[in-house]
Amino acid sequence: MKTLLVTPPFSQLNTPYPATCYLTGFLRSKGHNVEQYDLGIDVINAIFSKKGLNKIFDTISIGRLGALSTIYIETIEPVIQFLKGKNPTLANRIVNMDYLPQSDRFDNLDITSFGTLGLQDHARYLATLYLNDIGDYITTYIDPDFGFSRYSEKLGIAASFKSVISRIEGDKTLISQFILDKWTEKISKDNFDLIGITIPFPGNLLSSLLMAKQCKKDNPKSKVVIGGGWVSTELRTLTESRLFNYVDYVILDDGEAPLEILLSHLNGEIPKKELLRTYYVINGEIQYSGENVSKNYHLNDLPAPDYKGLNLEQYISLLDTVNPMHSLWNNGRWNKLTLAHGCYWKRCAFCDTTLPYIRDFHQSNAKTVVDKIETIMAETGQSGFHFVDEAAPPVLLKELSLELIRRGLNISWWTNIRFEKTFTQGLAQLMALSGCIGVSGGVEVASDRLLKLMDKGVTVDQVTNITAALGSQGIMVHAYLMYGFPTETKQETIDALEVVRQLFSLDLIQSAYWHQFSLTAHSPVGQAPGKFGLTITGPTFEGFTKNDLEFDSEIDSSPEIFSKGLSTSLYNYMHGNGLDAPLSTWFNFSIPKTKVKKNYISQIIGESEVELKDTTQIIWTGIKIEYINSHLLCYDRTSQEKLKISTKEWLFIDELITATSFRNSCIKTLIQIDSIAKKHAIDLDDWLANDSAALLFSYGLIII
Repeated sequence: MKTLLVTPPFSQLNTPYPATCYLTGFLRSKGHNVEQYDLGIDVINAIFSKKGLNKIFDTISIGRLGALSTIYIETIEPVIQFLKGKNPTLANRIVNMDYLPQSDRFDNLDITSFGTLGLQDHARYLATLYLNDIGDYITTYIDPDFGFSRYSEKLGIAASFKSVISRIEGDKTLISQFILDKWTEKISKDNFDLIGITIPFPGNLLSSLLMAKQCKKDNPKSKVVIGGGWVSTELRTLTESRLFNYVDYVILDDGEAPLEILLSHLNGEIPKKELLRTYYVINGEIQYSGENVSKNYHLNDLPAPDYKGLNLEQYISLLDTVNPMHSLWNNGRWNKLTLAHGCYWKRCAFCDTTLPYIRDFHQSNAKTVVDKIETIMAETGQSGFHFVDEAAPPVLLKELSLELIRRGLNISWWTNIRFEKTFTQGLAQLMALSGCIGVSGGVEVASDRLLKLMDKGVTVDQVTNITAALGSQGIMVHAYLMYGFPTETKQETIDALEVVRQLFSLDLIQSAYWHQFSLTAHSPVGQAPGKFGLTITGPTFEGFTKNDLEFDSEIDSSPEIFSKGLSTSLYNYMHGNGLDAPLSTWFNFSIPKTKVKKNYISQIIGESEVELKDTTQIIWTGIKIEYINSHLLCYDRTSQEKLKISTKEWLFIDELITATSFRNSCIKTLIQIDSIAKKHAIDLDDWLANDSAALLFSYGLIII
């Protein structure tokens, strides 16, 4: 039995969306014949080619792009090759500003914003503007639903399947024809028994169902199954049988075990009633085979994601901002890996905490994760990793960092965290040594009252001190921000903006994104709206999607009026502009005066102290120390220093370093170190405050 797993248009340009890689690795480990395919990146490459742009401009040639269509057609393939890293010398022509045709995206270009960007990134930024100009042209004149990372996104949140059917069965746009042409080309080459389509986002629904319909037409014997994040969130109460005119099965939540069991069924080994978390139809009636937790797999039991079969050279790295943290999502080829399933906190009131992808928490161990990292690096030749956790557990990050350092693996990685107190400067130092370059995390409303109401489990003080610790080690921070949370007042929204301004001004965060609160059926607020002063008003469930809810609030703070001002201020802050400007600068209406003191955040940093306890851990991660001619010599990659010490102190230091060395997998507590100090007649408290301790701390001794 042959299976094809597909990523539909459109999700990511710079790296494969990981779902098919996870499932392919698992099914291949079980002996199944599996192929994977990223239709999205193939379609993007088809559109943004000479042949593709000829079709675009043959359909309609209008305005500035129409007038310059010949130039766009001549330059598109060299530029795409450059964005794939295959044509680096083109950068010299691009930055000269007379090679690329320019339209609206170049209108407000400020070359001073390039700062210290190197030649390649400077050119990549300009090439991204060029590509976005073409994308805007397509959206305006060809297909308003087109986007580089989404297609007909609004259709994916439609309550009624009727509107979806009208798009599937209606006239095809040029973009949907591009999709179907590439898809037909793929499925005509082979007969697949099972075609699995992941639908991670609402902007993947239309293309997925267009693909499914084409399968039924061209390969009627092929079975089609859909799953993924959007399916598992939106279709949990599915009663719309017309969906099964296009697909045969709908799987919820983690796909490994359900797909394995589905393949057993299709092989005639088990009946349909034994399927797992799967919808199907019998005699026009929807059936659901529910949960059986004993059949689920733990992360430790799953193999590494398998990238074989994906053409990694086809991916396109864009640079749509000169902000280095914000650009991570679209720039560079990142291998995706999960450290922990679900969220260990799972209490935030706005989050889908009742769903398994949040609720069911379990984590890998560090050695298993690093084994997978080594496997993926060998397969892809890439050493960049994005750990795609809901919230990476700090204890696991400590163990992971140590394991990476022990094995001498040189990787770059970033992940999502909660701003927990356990993210000390020592842990940040350990993470940075292991290759951590950035983290993202929820600052949300930046108000202690609202953070408590939403049960976030963090405070503004925590956020400040943790971002300071991370920043001290060169780890960039992206903050997720929220406005319009239930009971939030206009005053609190402006005060939150002032907190954010101060965080940027002190370089505690480097990137951020505001989003307006949305109410979902699977969140604590959605489960108990009255507790938060909300009344649910819709939409009426029509058998298809159910997640986003409409509501009235007891407090009408009209959060939508702040949207443009918050976004504009944030864009400027991320580029180092307007940090001293009054908050009123960003709004075209009167706003409350902030009640937040101008030195609020800086005072928090000044008041923070590291508290040492007997259980505080200490580890040596340094490169080399020696004792020569009564001097302690310390070495690192870029420098060396020496300090005169006694032989007695050296003997203590030598034993301390041996006892705490990461190479020996040793982490000692301060009370254990105190025992070593006493053996050498050293007062540990006094020693921790002296020059030799300070020198060792600067060369690799870490307190966690």
